[in-house]
Amino acid sequence: MATYRIGIGSFNLKDGAIGIGTESTGLGNLKVEGTIKTTDLDVTGVSTFTRYSGFEAEQNNIIRDQTLSGEYSTTGDIVVDTGKTFTVGLGSTACIGAVESLSIKNHFSVPVGDTAGRNKSSGYAEGTVRYNKDLGTMEFYNGYEWRQFTYISDIKTNPQGRGRGVFGGGGPQYSMDYVNIASRGNAQDFGELSTASGGGGDSAGNETRGIFSGHGPNYRAMQYITFASEGRTVTFGDSSYNSSPNSSTKTCTANSTRFLNMGDYQWTNAIDYVQITTIGNATDFGDLSAPKAQATGFSSPIKAMYAGGYSPGNVHHDTIEAVTIASKGNATDFGNLTNKIKTNGGGCGNNTRGIISGGTPGGSYIDNIDQINLSSGGNATSFGNLTIATGYGGSASNLTRSVYRGGDSPRGNVIDFIQIATGGNAQDFGDTGAPNQVQNGMSDSHGGLGGF
Repeated sequence: MATYRIGIGSFNLKDGAIGIGTESTGLGNLKVEGTIKTTDLDVTGVSTFTRYSGFEAEQNNIIRDQTLSGEYSTTGDIVVDTGKTFTVGLGSTACIGAVESLSIKNHFSVPVGDTAGRNKSSGYAEGTVRYNKDLGTMEFYNGYEWRQFTYISDIKTNPQGRGRGVFGGGGPQYSMDYVNIASRGNAQDFGELSTASGGGGDSAGNETRGIFSGHGPNYRAMQYITFASEGRTVTFGDSSYNSSPNSSTKTCTANSTRFLNMGDYQWTNAIDYVQITTIGNATDFGDLSAPKAQATGFSSPIKAMYAGGYSPGNVHHDTIEAVTIASKGNATDFGNLTNKIKTNGGGCGNNTRGIISGGTPGGSYIDNIDQINLSSGGNATSFGNLTIATGYGGSASNLTRSVYRGGDSPRGNVIDFIQIATGGNAQDFGDTGAPNQVQNGMSDSHGGLGGF
C-alpha cells in the first residue's frame, strides 16, 4: 500500500480505496475520519455517512440514494435529484435550513399534542403544524394564534358531521332544536337544557362543544352540549359576575379555544372568559366601554364583537366594540351599525364578514340585516332584509351560510337563511316546531373557528 503524507496526517491509496487521516484503515470508496469543511461538494457515490460533522457551507447535491445513520448538519441546501431518495434513519437527525419541495410516498407524521400544550405559544415558531388530539384536527401557528384546518362534512350522508346550528333557551323554555346549515328543512329536536335559560342568556361554541350562559335559578351558571350528539346539557361552571335575577342577557361569542361573556342586565361592563375544552368557572377578561345589555355578539378567529345594546336610562347604542380574543383587555371602538337603535339581534358570520339580523329598536321589530368587514374597523353596511320583522331570534352559520331562527314575533317559527358571500334578502329555510319568545343560536362551524 502506498502512503502519501501531506503535512500532518496521511493520504492512503490501496486497491482503489482512499482514506484521509486513516493511516492504513481506509475502506470503501472514501472514508473521512474527523471533520471536513468544503464548498459545493457533490456526493456521487456515498450510501452512508458514519461521521459527517461540520459539513457543509453551501450546497450538497444527492444524485444517488442516500441514507443517514448518524448525525448530519448543514447550513446550506440539500438537493435531492428527481427519482432519488433521502432517508433519515431511526435515531438520526437532519438539521436543514429550509425545504422548498418535499415528496412523501406513503406516510408522514406530524407532532401530536393536546390543546393545553399549545398554549405555551412562545415555544412555537410561525408556520408550526401539528395534530390536536382534543379537537381531532390539524392546526397551524400563524405567529399570533393557533388556527385549524377546518372542513364541512356532507350533512346529507353524515348527519353526525359538523355543520349543525343549535338553538335553545328563552323565556321559561327548556327545549333545544337544531338544523343542518348546509341543507334546508324544518328544525329537529336536540334535547333539553338542564335548567331553563332565564330570560334568554346567550350561547356560543367551538368545533365540538357549545355553551349556554345565564339561566335560572342560578343566573351565573353555564351549561354545555356536544354538537355531534343530541341530549341534555351538562353543567360547565359559573360566570365571574352576577346576572339580573329578572333577566339574564349576557352577550356571548367564541373562537376555537375561548368563550366570552360580555355585559348583562345587571348593568355591568364586565367581560369574562373560559377555555372551552375544560370545565370550570370563568375568569376576568376586561371591560366594555360602558354597562350594556341585549347586544349582538359574533367573532372572527381573532376578534370578538359586541354590537348595539342599551344602558340604564333607556340609552340605546349603535356602536360596535371589539376585543382580541387571544389576549385579555378592554374593548375598543370598531364602528357603528346602520340603525341608531339596535338591540336583541342575531349575530354570526364567516371568518371575514359579520352578520347582524333583526332586532328590537325602541320596542318594535325590524327586518334589517347588517354586515361588517371583520378584518378592518369600520361602520356596518346594509346586507338585505329578513322575510319577516322579528327580534330576540338566534343565528348560526357555517363559512358560507347564515341561518336565523325567528324569536318573538307573530311568525316566530320561521327560519331564514342568506349566503354570506353575496348581499341580498333572506330566503325561507324551514320552520321550528313551536316559536319561543327568545332564542339563542350557535354552531360548530362558524367563522370564529378560523381555518379555510
